Amino acid sequence: MVVGLTGGIGSGKSTILKCFQSYGIPVYIADDEAKALMNRSKVIRRKLIHLFGEKAYENDTLNRPYLASKIFNDKTLLAKMNAIVHPKVATHFKQWLNKQDAAYVIKEVAIIFENNLQNQYDYIVTVVADKDLRIKRVIQRDGVSREKVEAIMKNQWSDEDKIKKSDFVIVNDNLKEAQKQALKIHKKLLKKLNS
Repeated sequence: MVVGLTGGIGSGKSTILKCFQSYGIPVYIADDEAKALMNRSKVIRRKLIHLFGEKAYENDTLNRPYLASKIFNDKTLLAKMNAIVHPKVATHFKQWLNKQDAAYVIKEVAIIFENNLQNQYDYIVTVVADKDLRIKRVIQRDGVSREKVEAIMKNQWSDEDKIKKSDFVIVNDNLKEAQKQALKIHKKLLKKLNS
């Protein structure tokens, strides 16, 4: 069983993933794997250089700030980049999935609904949090401006829209409460597997 975990920037997805990992559930973080593949895969590298030019890589490493500046307001370029990277991540995930033997796995994808990927999951868990708290978390974590965080938020679905399409929701404003919610969902998922 594949459970998708999503949530807007700063909602605390990583914190919730740690809860599930502590229950012995394997976790696949799509963004991290995508970044690793963009550095590792010669095919992806060649295609990204063709798309963005030589500046796509700097010192043999993906030039993330450069790519981010290119795709941030260019939906067409973003779609072209995703068409290069996403199929490779999907293949990598399948290979990873075949090696797992847990009751279920969690695949963390920041933009499940934005990319219309909800049909790839048996269940979807959405992590939400108070907007100001989310902004504060990202500023602390990434050292970016409030305007930058709000611009990213504008490109993501609202919590309300995500909640409507989700099977489970975790409100991550308070760590202890969020951990209780995660455990409750874990138990429900195990029950669904055994029913």
